[in-house]
Amino acid sequence: MHERHPYSAYLNLASAKLGAQTVACSDDFFADMSRLIQDAEPVFLVGKYDHNGKWMDGWESRRRRSAGFDWCVIRLAVPGVIVGFDLDTRHFTGNYPPGACIEGATGEVQPSDESTWISLLDEVGLEGNRQHFFDAQPTEQGIRWIRLKIYPDGGVARLRVYGTPVAPTVASGTELELSSLLHGSRVVAYSDAHYGNPEVILTPGRGETMGDGWETARRRVPGNEWIIVQLGVPGCITRIEVDTAHFKGNFPAACSLQAAQMPALGRDALVTQAMFWPEVLPQTALTADAIHPFACATQTEVTHVKLNTYPDGGISRLRIFGVSA
Repeated sequence: MHERHPYSAYLNLASAKLGAQTVACSDDFFADMSRLIQDAEPVFLVGKYDHNGKWMDGWESRRRRSAGFDWCVIRLAVPGVIVGFDLDTRHFTGNYPPGACIEGATGEVQPSDESTWISLLDEVGLEGNRQHFFDAQPTEQGIRWIRLKIYPDGGVARLRVYGTPVAPTVASGTELELSSLLHGSRVVAYSDAHYGNPEVILTPGRGETMGDGWETARRRVPGNEWIIVQLGVPGCITRIEVDTAHFKGNFPAACSLQAAQMPALGRDALVTQAMFWPEVLPQTALTADAIHPFACATQTEVTHVKLNTYPDGGISRLRIFGVSA
């Protein structure tokens, strides 16, 4: 949910917005561990101090006066297969750790020192005030817990853990949110996303502000805007929700939804095919700042949906519910 980088096609499983949590650390005297997984880009506020010293946007331990290292344990938003990391030391210049490594653990019970930790990133060198991208050591297991170790101490602005969520196991016929980012869904194409990141329409919860949604520029030519989502769990659609939270003078006048079962295609081929997908929800009026539930269904499993908005505007959330075979 940041600018293009080696893992931009994957989900940040350590996103606080998605539900990740920092659960324990050796020390966070200077900067609270919870800041390590915030979704906003780190900032430096000149002249801001708290009772322990300079306020820093990240996790920062005090200066060690003994051998060892500092550590922080994170519960990922959802178990996933990890492909890479972003160790971000922006704004930490004379107080960054020169080295770090990362371990992972499985299961729902918070691991301890005696638990089985899997090495995901051997010790690497870090520099100050920059992002560091590292490939994870391959593992097919669904990692739930991350332990970041820094050598010997210091501050890290953000840790982002990129990977693919492990699809949930549910009984046949059980309804679930097919379009959730936590189930592996992703936005694969869109007509315009002038304001912000369109992928937030698949995140949990309601939008917090007007900036927490997918909003297009004002359309000045005929036509309409659209967005295509690849469902994390293919299934038969049972109902949908379109939420225009906080969009009051800029919500779309109407929307429609198309859906289809598609093979793996490139973006251009997918966009072309989507023009002819069957309509699941006909063009229907929307209102400002409201959740719109729609009863609609498909008789066969679908893998992709296309939301059309008329003529333009902002959508906070799109939720596709259904059952998987």
